[in-house]
Amino acid sequence: MEIKEFLENFVNQFEETDPSLIKPETIFRDLEEWGSMSVLSIIAMADEEYGVELEPEDFKKAQTVQDLFEIIKSKKG
Repeated sequence: MEIKEFLENFVNQFEETDPSLIKPETIFRDLEEWGSMSVLSIIAMADEEYGVELEPEDFKKAQTVQDLFEIIKSKKG
């Protein structure tokens, strides 16, 4: 699993956000489109693409897109 692939999958969860605004260092909560539906989309994406179950605590621990990537990567094994 590479950050580039994860970033593409992450970006695909947002319809109105300019993909160029989303980078590994992006604080995802700062995205204008971020909300409860985004959380559900990211949870579904992690499950479908990587076979990983994200928990609410995972989002609390993470600040950036890179942080989410690292959490999913660590759970994937």
